[in-house]
Amino acid sequence: MKKTSLILLAIALGACSTQKEIVDIPIIFDEQRIELTKEYLLNRYKLDQDTPEITPKMVVLHWTAIPTLKKSFEAFNRPTLPNWRPDLVNVSGLNVSSHFLVDQDGTIYRLMPETTMARHTIGLNHCAIGIENVGGTEGMPLTKQQLKSNIYLVKYLASKYDIDYVIGHQEYTLFEGHPLWLEVDDGYRTKKTDPGMDFVEKVRKATKKFNFKPVPTKQ
Repeated sequence: MKKTSLILLAIALGACSTQKEIVDIPIIFDEQRIELTKEYLLNRYKLDQDTPEITPKMVVLHWTAIPTLKKSFEAFNRPTLPNWRPDLVNVSGLNVSSHFLVDQDGTIYRLMPETTMARHTIGLNHCAIGIENVGGTEGMPLTKQQLKSNIYLVKYLASKYDIDYVIGHQEYTLFEGHPLWLEVDDGYRTKKTDPGMDFVEKVRKATKKFNFKPVPTKQ
C-alpha cells in the first residue's frame, strides 16, 4: 500500500478514536528535511547541531486556517516550502510544520517526534512544541472538542517535559529580548492572531496546576 493511502487510512481510523488517543501520521522527514532543519537552527539561531533535536520549554497553540484535516496535513507534509527557490539568498526553504494536529472532532494526530524541531513560531522553534488546530476561520471556528484535546495535550507534554510556558501564536513577539528568543534577524516577523486569546486562556486555566510561567510583557 502506498504511503499516501496509509496516511488516509490512519486519518479515517483516527476519526473514530477518543480525544485522548494520539494517532501517529508522520509527515515526510527525509534527509532533505533534516538538513534544512539543521540549517535553520544554524542560520536563524546560531545553533550548530549534528541533529535537529530540541529541548522543549514551551508549547505554542495555533490554528491552521485551513478547513480540512487532509489539506492541513498536506500543507505540512512536504519538506520544502511551496515554490521555494534554493537560489534565493537568506531564505530558508524548510516547510512549516507542527508536532501535533488536532481535528475539529478533537482527534489528536502526531506529525513528528516531540523533540525534533518544527518550523511554526519565529524565534522560538528551537524550544517549542507546536499544536495546530484545524480551522480557525470565521466559518469554521475552533471547537469544544479541540479545546479539550489541547488541554489534554498540554497536560501530557508538561508531565513529560520541563515546560515553562504555554502561549498562543499571537503572543510570540512578547519573547523578544527573553533568553529563549534566538532569532538573529530583527526584521523577520509576521503578525499572528491564532488561536485567539479566549482559547489560550481556557487552556491555561485548565492546566494551572503546572504553574507555568507568565508570558513576558512589553516594557
